[in-house]
Amino acid sequence: MFQSPKILLRFGLLLGGLTFARAEAATNTLAWPDAGDRVSADLHGEPLWPLLEDIAHQTGWHIFVEPGIDRKADVKFSSLPSGEALKKLLGDLNYAYVPRTNEADQLYVFATTMRAATQRINVAVTNRVAAARHVANELILKVKPGTDIDALAKALGAKVIGRDDKLGIYRLQFGDAAATDAALGQLKTNSDVAAVDYNYIYDAPPAPQRIANAPVSPVSLSLNPPGDSGRVIVGLIDTPIQSLGSNLDPFVLKPVSITGDTVATSTDPTHATSMAETILRAMSVQGSSTSAQILPVDVYGNSETATTWNVALGVQAAVNGGATVLNLSLGGTTDSAILSDVLQQAQARGIVVFAAAGNQPVATPTFPAADSGVIAVAATQGGQLAPYSNYGSFIAIALPGSSVVYLGNLAYVVQGTSPATAYATGIAAGARSGSGQTWPQIIAAMQQKFPVPAKSN
Repeated sequence: MFQSPKILLRFGLLLGGLTFARAEAATNTLAWPDAGDRVSADLHGEPLWPLLEDIAHQTGWHIFVEPGIDRKADVKFSSLPSGEALKKLLGDLNYAYVPRTNEADQLYVFATTMRAATQRINVAVTNRVAAARHVANELILKVKPGTDIDALAKALGAKVIGRDDKLGIYRLQFGDAAATDAALGQLKTNSDVAAVDYNYIYDAPPAPQRIANAPVSPVSLSLNPPGDSGRVIVGLIDTPIQSLGSNLDPFVLKPVSITGDTVATSTDPTHATSMAETILRAMSVQGSSTSAQILPVDVYGNSETATTWNVALGVQAAVNGGATVLNLSLGGTTDSAILSDVLQQAQARGIVVFAAAGNQPVATPTFPAADSGVIAVAATQGGQLAPYSNYGSFIAIALPGSSVVYLGNLAYVVQGTSPATAYATGIAAGARSGSGQTWPQIIAAMQQKFPVPAKSN
């Protein structure tokens, strides 16, 4: 039976990207400027609840508190990094910051365990993720066979800046937002157009964090030479990937980049590197060797964001490269008919698709996880649904949401529904390459073995 490594949550993990500031009160003030990751405070006896309401208002975070806890903040500081600021503001209380993709980040405040932080700080905020974001002045569309896309674009006053004639999907650029919106309305009623969307944006997945005294060693796995037929290839739709080291690099096929040739220059593991190692760790638990391999497809490049256009092309590139199972540890709240269609075409070829359910404790569907036929993966923690994990009827399975990965001799931990998805993909790919089971048999067994725990109140 697959078991995840036991990970101790690193309390106090905090990233930047903070927005909004409140007007100073007569006595107590808290300023979280949107320029940089610096916080200033002058608080005298500020109770916990209004303090957290203020933080939620300024940052847009969703904040959850363990019922019954309280403290008063008596602090004064200027321009501290946000991590240090939270330590001073919360004193002896524990906290955990959980970044999320394309949604509001979460902050959990508690005295005992993170799971106990169940009471939501409700505050009306105008935050940076209130609406789905899309690339300015762009639409993506799928046209019916025989349609002259160039003539159609010209009639709309648009430029064709991206195309895949085989799929019949195109990326159009307009002069301004008004022209874009007007064209969207026209295209929705055009009989030659099968689907049209904005080109939605996906934020970068959370980065892994350094840890000391890692509870598990680096992945140990050997590659059985893949045969000419029946190969299992994981299409990893993600960020740029780094070398996994001489012992694991044979499992990684030549990367494909949708955005152009990019090289991962970070000294920390990229998200793709972390997901690849997590997939291989899941395989290693099932046996000392496997013939399954990973095809990395970079849809982010050097940007901090990806788009539905890039992801759709990334899925097709993985399919063209021989992928038999896809891992999408990314997502957002907006459904894309274009991406959904590309995924359905992949599934029609017998390709299995796993996608992350999202890192917010709500039942709101995350896409592409909630697309038809896609296997949505939630995260567990200690055998329970992780407090940050999405839930709801669209989710099929749940696996551990923490993974230890290595880059060189340094250990890192990555947390969320992203590693849970990578575990699921690795288990499925390992089972497929090491047995005569069919994909439906493997998925049915996984649904029994990794059911979604009920959300605790």
